[in-house]
Amino acid sequence: MKSEGTGPAAIAPRARRFALPRRAAGGDSRGLALARYLGVRLLLIPVTAWILVTAVFFMMRVIGDPIEAALGGRLPPDQIEQRREAAGLNRPILVQYWEYLSGLARGDFGQTQDHRMVADIIATRGAATLELVCWALLVAFAIGVPLGRYAATHRDSASDAALRLFAILAYAAPVFFVGLLLKLLFAVRLGWLPVSGRASADVELRLQHVSPKTNIMVVDAILYGDNAYLLDVLKHAVLPAIALGLLTAGVFLRLVRINLIQTLRSDYVDAARARGLSARVVTGRHAVRNAMIPIVTVMGMYIAMMLGGAVLTEMTFEWKGLGFELAEYLKARDFMAVQGIVAFIALVVAVMSFVVDALVALIDPRVRF
Repeated sequence: MKSEGTGPAAIAPRARRFALPRRAAGGDSRGLALARYLGVRLLLIPVTAWILVTAVFFMMRVIGDPIEAALGGRLPPDQIEQRREAAGLNRPILVQYWEYLSGLARGDFGQTQDHRMVADIIATRGAATLELVCWALLVAFAIGVPLGRYAATHRDSASDAALRLFAILAYAAPVFFVGLLLKLLFAVRLGWLPVSGRASADVELRLQHVSPKTNIMVVDAILYGDNAYLLDVLKHAVLPAIALGLLTAGVFLRLVRINLIQTLRSDYVDAARARGLSARVVTGRHAVRNAMIPIVTVMGMYIAMMLGGAVLTEMTFEWKGLGFELAEYLKARDFMAVQGIVAFIALVVAVMSFVVDALVALIDPRVRF
């Protein structure tokens, strides 16, 4: 009977047989580590949200009595006291805080001075802000990524210097100033695009009757089935989206440029070039993908910035979203409504932070769990 042998040729197959389970186990351990990482991040959502909404609650109390601030001097003292009692503002601060947290847990963001539920305002106006932020992100990607790629592949040229200057200006320019310039040029001077609003008055009136109504104007126009209405909605979205998206486009341009330059110097890119791949293929198929990872990393922060910028953009273009409502309630000194809207935005930021962390963990193998 022939023995199996103990030489290298005999040992190698056995080594390979035992190596496979170890690789599988490594994959399983990474999967468990990823699940644990995402689980911890998921548990941090309520903690982050609690910190943010607590800050909102006490900041609103720093200004003094919200009812007195909104209605003082316009109503007699007895009526102001009645409103304070109805709003629960005559109770101890810790009792108010507990009721505030309990209400948020039930989805109750409070009431405005005219007895409208803030949750209803969020449901109707929040869709408009979501639509604006999505358009702005589309603009940021459409402008920032291609220009960043071009700047990286033409490093230290005159066009690279011009694009870097553009990125700085786009990031530094105030949103409302950019919005006013766009309105003056493309709406007032050239007459190419509408001055303000989410749609023309007659189109907006017709879209009120679409079913099911989403309050996202472009979706409602598609559901209505009239291309002229859809075109009208898209025209109204152009200027606000550019005004809000340019800020983030400048950031994306700089991130893509810097990371693409670093990626093009890496060993695997040199190996791809050595295999005879063209510069376009090396850049497009290999380098750009890795250069996009930092954009995903900062996405949560810049979506939060966009929500802040949406207030100024919506005011400039009379885009009646959550930012527009927030500005109106600030002017009316309705701080209970402001508290509810800002608390909702804080919750959105907390959830978006988790989503971004999850995306980065899934697409970036360098992330350690």
